[in-house]
Amino acid sequence: MKKRSRKTGKALAAILAALILSVGIGDFLKTVSQNPQKAIETAARIIAGKGMLRLAERELDPPLVALTFDDGPDAEYTELLLDGLKEREAKASFFLLGKCLEGREELLIRMKEEGHLIGNHTYNHVRLDKLTPSKAREEILKTNNRIYEVTGEYPVYLRPPYGAWKKDLELYVEMIPVLWNVDTLDWKCQDVSSILAAVRKNVKNGSVILMHDEYAATVKAALAIVDELKKEGYEFVTVDRLILP
Repeated sequence: MKKRSRKTGKALAAILAALILSVGIGDFLKTVSQNPQKAIETAARIIAGKGMLRLAERELDPPLVALTFDDGPDAEYTELLLDGLKEREAKASFFLLGKCLEGREELLIRMKEEGHLIGNHTYNHVRLDKLTPSKAREEILKTNNRIYEVTGEYPVYLRPPYGAWKKDLELYVEMIPVLWNVDTLDWKCQDVSSILAAVRKNVKNGSVILMHDEYAATVKAALAIVDELKKEGYEFVTVDRLILP
């Protein structure tokens, strides 16, 4: 538990630094006291890559991009994705559903061993803003505990389903919400060319790309994205690399 607290504290300190650098200490304190929800939303936007350059106070060189995958692990496609990422020496972040972990523990172990980030996507893919604080906490902690049982580590980062964040939820769970600034809509189109087009149009230095590792088209598109952006000089990193300077 001590290890978890140190890691969480470091990440929370990064958010605090990001907010102060982005809006100034006076404005930051005023925002927190008058509108804590706005402060949370600002932190989430910064985590999604908007403001990371100011946090680091430098250009990201080489340019960095984070592939993030929700709704897994998938029994068929996650392994294929991990194979492709390993072959290309690219890292990614996986936000896992607790209900999908049973019988797929080896995929979590592999994610950890190969240097990917493991995050929480709730247990049942619920809208956290529609739950009571106690129910939201239950959804999150149930998945955290299951991930800990398999990997020996509690996740620090949470991808709220639908990007819906609950007011004051940070008071109930020690987790950092991670949003995105490039939405591939892969779940909707399930088309490789459409996914690639969405990334090409919106990607930039510090982007956080949203995908779902439960579709064949997503796996093909994700690996094509890695190949293409690597040729342009991008490095694929876990999302915490864009948060912590």
